[in-house]
Amino acid sequence: MESAQSDYLTTKELAELLRIKERKVYDLAANGEVPCMRVVGKLLFPRSQILAWMAAAQSGPCTADHQPPAILVGSHDPLLDWALRESGSGLAAFFDGSHDGLRRMAKGEALACGLHIHEDGGWNVGAVSRVLGQQPVVLVQFARRQRGLIVAAGNPHSILGVADLAGLRFARRQPSAASQTLFEGLAHREGLDMSTLQGPATPARTEDDLARLVQDGKADAGLGLASVAAQLGLGFVPLVSERFDLLVWRRAWFEEPIQKLLEFARSAAFASRAAEMQGYDVSGFGTCPFNGP
Repeated sequence: MESAQSDYLTTKELAELLRIKERKVYDLAANGEVPCMRVVGKLLFPRSQILAWMAAAQSGPCTADHQPPAILVGSHDPLLDWALRESGSGLAAFFDGSHDGLRRMAKGEALACGLHIHEDGGWNVGAVSRVLGQQPVVLVQFARRQRGLIVAAGNPHSILGVADLAGLRFARRQPSAASQTLFEGLAHREGLDMSTLQGPATPARTEDDLARLVQDGKADAGLGLASVAAQLGLGFVPLVSERFDLLVWRRAWFEEPIQKLLEFARSAAFASRAAEMQGYDVSGFGTCPFNGP
């Protein structure tokens, strides 16, 4: 009989874990609905993959005793992307926007999340409070960033603000990106009819993707970061100084992956890189605007 600590579950053990009949386990395996392998005619189920499979099916908020995978989700930031690699944190990354990242955090699918959700009077705190306000999470400032309109070098369309975009080709972001939400708010405030905007039908998934649409002549402008515009030699019209925060599960804060990233972000090499990239202010790194119960 296999030990309870085995790395693999038998069909019977998985049935007991899921409280279903063994016949149903065979059906799940046959249909490819559950992680499994067949060894010398016997079905085995990798325990770690089964637990991850079960966690992925979770609905509602994550509980305090759940250990999320070592993944950082949320908004794409070039400086953070670089720091993840240089710090040796071992954190994987999946960037699909602040709103997507916040949802994934609530489901326990990640250790940390990058956010820049604009709110009346500030950034991120209201959204975190609504979604994870009663959970043990901490929100810390990563950097202030300059966001504005990325345009072609020399600004050939003489774009000075959002109102000047009418009739031009505009590079959009996906709905789960906070920059897209921010742009829609700016457009409403400036009286821009978004139906007048042309541009690529497929949204840009990252800051880099958006800037390259402008660089390649597929869009006249897009709402992006000063750092990315500078890197590609593009023009930039500043609009907003935004706060980019990291949302972290409190227990994960004290573990090696997050600690490596935080330690590196306090280094001279990190500060130097931020200065080189332009559009960043990291002097407030580590400030805590929200700390859950």
